Amino acid sequence: MRYGGAVNRLAASTSAYLREHAANPVDWYPWGEEAFARALRLDRPLLVSIGYAACHWCHVMAQETFADPTIAARQNALVVSVKVDREERPDVDAVYMDAVQRLTGGGGWPMTVFCLPDGRPFHAGTYYPPRDQGGMPGFPRVLDAIATAWGERRDEVTRAAEQLTSALIPQPLRGRTQPGPPVHGEQPWAAAVPAAAARRLVGDGDPVHGGFGAAPKFPNAPALHFLLGRVACDPADPEWPQGVETPGGFVERTLDAMARGGIHDQVGGGFHRYTIDAGWRVPHFEKMLVDQAQLATLYSHAHALFGRERDRRVVADTIEYLLADLAVSDGGFAASTDADSEGREGRYFVWTAEQLRNVLGDEDGSLAAQMFGVSRAGNFDDGASILWLPRSVEEVAAELGGTGAEVQEAADGWRERLRAARAGRVPPRRDDSRLTGWNALAAMSLLDAGVVLARPDHRQRGLDTLSIVLERARRGGRLRHLWHPGAPPVEATLSDVAALGLGLVAAHQATLDVHWLEEAAWIADAALPRYRDQSGPGWFDAPADHDPRLPVRPRSLEDGAVASGTALAALFALRAGALLGSAALLADAEEVLESLLPTAARVPLAFGGLLQAAEAARAGPVTVAVGGGTADQREALLAVVQERYRPHVLCLTATGPHPPGSHPSLVGWPPPGGDRAAAVVCRGTVCALPEADPGGLRVQLETP
Repeated sequence: MRYGGAVNRLAASTSAYLREHAANPVDWYPWGEEAFARALRLDRPLLVSIGYAACHWCHVMAQETFADPTIAARQNALVVSVKVDREERPDVDAVYMDAVQRLTGGGGWPMTVFCLPDGRPFHAGTYYPPRDQGGMPGFPRVLDAIATAWGERRDEVTRAAEQLTSALIPQPLRGRTQPGPPVHGEQPWAAAVPAAAARRLVGDGDPVHGGFGAAPKFPNAPALHFLLGRVACDPADPEWPQGVETPGGFVERTLDAMARGGIHDQVGGGFHRYTIDAGWRVPHFEKMLVDQAQLATLYSHAHALFGRERDRRVVADTIEYLLADLAVSDGGFAASTDADSEGREGRYFVWTAEQLRNVLGDEDGSLAAQMFGVSRAGNFDDGASILWLPRSVEEVAAELGGTGAEVQEAADGWRERLRAARAGRVPPRRDDSRLTGWNALAAMSLLDAGVVLARPDHRQRGLDTLSIVLERARRGGRLRHLWHPGAPPVEATLSDVAALGLGLVAAHQATLDVHWLEEAAWIADAALPRYRDQSGPGWFDAPADHDPRLPVRPRSLEDGAVASGTALAALFALRAGALLGSAALLADAEEVLESLLPTAARVPLAFGGLLQAAEAARAGPVTVAVGGGTADQREALLAVVQERYRPHVLCLTATGPHPPGSHPSLVGWPPPGGDRAAAVVCRGTVCALPEADPGGLRVQLETP
């Protein structure tokens, strides 16, 4: 390859992360047959290096370790180096992350995995500096150790790879212990496991700052959403321990702490990926589409449940950020923005007291500094400060002798002026990759925001996004993981398929348009079965004809940045099964729940998505079929369902043709009694009389 100011094989990649390494003196290969063939021909280990465009420490390793000509020469002589973008190839990332976690007890990015020439891993780590530091081995020492083991103890290396690969093979999930059809909502685990998991999550939560665990601190939206669903479905749990914070109180406190913290971009809106402290104050500054989508939805549902204006404001600014900074010209959304700009982490986001005064003037700048926790010494590098809210608006108002509304109005004005000033800075780079699953989650957040913010344009943008994903990502009976121009034809993951299915179900509930239900039926009938485990319950993350270069077919059961593919698929199967009248889909979901919930009860923080599905199975299904009359009458009935967060209630249209297996509420439609629109509420297969009055429908929904 060409070095010394030239570029390597990664220069032509559509991946922003791979192109970042194009000028490295490392002889990089993209993941593919050429790299494997070269490793086999030269009898060298494969080095598989995995990261993503917004990853700060990936940039550090690229700029310090992989840019060093001396290290690169040694690397080129000893191994065949493969660079992988985890956003582009989540299947590759899943397999090797499992290996890293098994070998080291942890994981993260950049990920550094040494493999046999056929891809079976035998040694792994994460970030390696260019030289030994802080007890961490430098990359040259690691390379030398690998070369010594490869040349002198090949049998040990091969045995280690065989043993590790064997451990990576997913074991079949346990099937039903009792024969016969499932009884939806009446299994022995249905009530006990979600209740116990909620008690454990709240009991183990951070009693000071909210959320879970110490530093580094991630929002863990799936676990918070599970707790929110518990409150919605069972607001007065009679068995909740006395003196223990309630799930609702814990979620409210956590949402407030995140909204006031540095993890929340106080100027531009939206959320950073995580914080390096337990108090939500000091983030790593990358912003991910998946986090904006999940947190906008979480705050939307919290507002619908608790009615707090502060949650609505977070929804508004997160959606504003989503549309302003992540929207791309073809109608979808980009994957992320970087933590760094101008070569420094956080430079775009931080402020000094002097900068505030320069933008806002002396008086407002001084007040804004107090409001946003900015001091002369700073709380970040070089005297700069990350903006956060040390005190609530109400506390500031009490100090200043004004009202909360006056302080809020002033703060909003400061934010606008700071945002305009910040626009003159060099922004972080954006990764324009369009991921099917993440765009589906973004579409759902826009549907929810359309209700909470009374913004029909947001709802329409969500529907348009789903249409674009279907148009660009669907190829026959398959889905693609990526659909931006020039993207490699990577097969969708289970998470992509299930998230899109959930988005289509949500679109049908938001519009009562049968088109969306028909598309959800396509997911259930054509796309999802390709991921089915034929040896037991559940699904794999990749289809049966997955990339043959992967040493195993991946299946991830625990949540990551988003709920696991298995959890999303179970939730989709429950919702689509209820709407389509499919006993097979319901059975698929319930077998997975029965198999995995004993583990989820022990470690609920890793299974928040699955616990959401379990709560849906326990509380539901409650379906509301709406049809007849005028569009305004149907909208009035639909608005009753949407006026509060009811995760166990599903809407479907009673107008027009339906996919096979129609729901019991549609039998004998239309109901007698005039030309007005009506709603039929069913709990399981037991349906109430049709109700044309919105107030009467509200009573039916709120009466157990």
